[in-house]
Amino acid sequence: MNVYRTVIEPGTANSRYWRDLWSFRGLFYFLAWRDVLVRYKQTTIGVAWSVLRPLLTLLAMAMLGWLFSSNVPTGVPRLLLVAAATLPWTFFATAFGESANSLIANSNLLTKVYFPRLIVPASTVIVCLIDFIISFAILLALMAWYKFMPDPHILLLPLFLLLALVTALGSGLLIAALNVKYRDFRYIVPFFVQFGLYASPVAFSSSDIYGSDRIPELVKMMYSLNPMVGVIDGFRWCILGGSAPLHITGFVISVAISVAMLVFGVFYFRRMERSFADVI
Repeated sequence: MNVYRTVIEPGTANSRYWRDLWSFRGLFYFLAWRDVLVRYKQTTIGVAWSVLRPLLTLLAMAMLGWLFSSNVPTGVPRLLLVAAATLPWTFFATAFGESANSLIANSNLLTKVYFPRLIVPASTVIVCLIDFIISFAILLALMAWYKFMPDPHILLLPLFLLLALVTALGSGLLIAALNVKYRDFRYIVPFFVQFGLYASPVAFSSSDIYGSDRIPELVKMMYSLNPMVGVIDGFRWCILGGSAPLHITGFVISVAISVAMLVFGVFYFRRMERSFADVI
């Protein structure tokens, strides 16, 4: 009598690992839906948190820009300028923070059964798209309030959303892998997010940096190395049109860094993946 056994083992870089991602797509959907349910479980105001957080960030950044008298394009309300930047920043900050801590949060699952670990941080990033949709609804309400009509540039908005997703996923994969071995990163991530908020053009415009004669060229170049600069400038260009110019040099640098970060993040994540269950 013949006895057949099915052996499930992790894939390697040259095996069927990437096909396993498709085979385990059901787990991807399950983890994403679970995160949606758990996020607002036993909360008093529930989904309203997804509205309050971007609103509070929007008001705080608008006040900060007003206090420091940052430039506002002619015909664009300051609140709308900040809202167009708060939209991608809130998505990135949430997706980066959730994905960076996703492996630690699912440590029990990682030690019990094999599946492509890449599914865990990727599912958290996709879940954050729900918050993005809610924030986008807030932006549309502000545009209707100010009677601001976007031009055809807004049709390119999905491309910049994809760029924001690539930036969040690439950095999230890298920190998630590091966080398994070095738990200090769970304390560093909030600092990165807080520092990035003030180093990104949310309360101000990139024109304040690139158009200033008082800022050295070296500082401008370092500013361009922030991948969220290109993302935020792109969102403003799509939403506000020609009144918010897209600085090509900074945008190209930001795109290059985002793509490089995703490639390196996937590479390092795959390299460390075999040791997750032992170390975590």
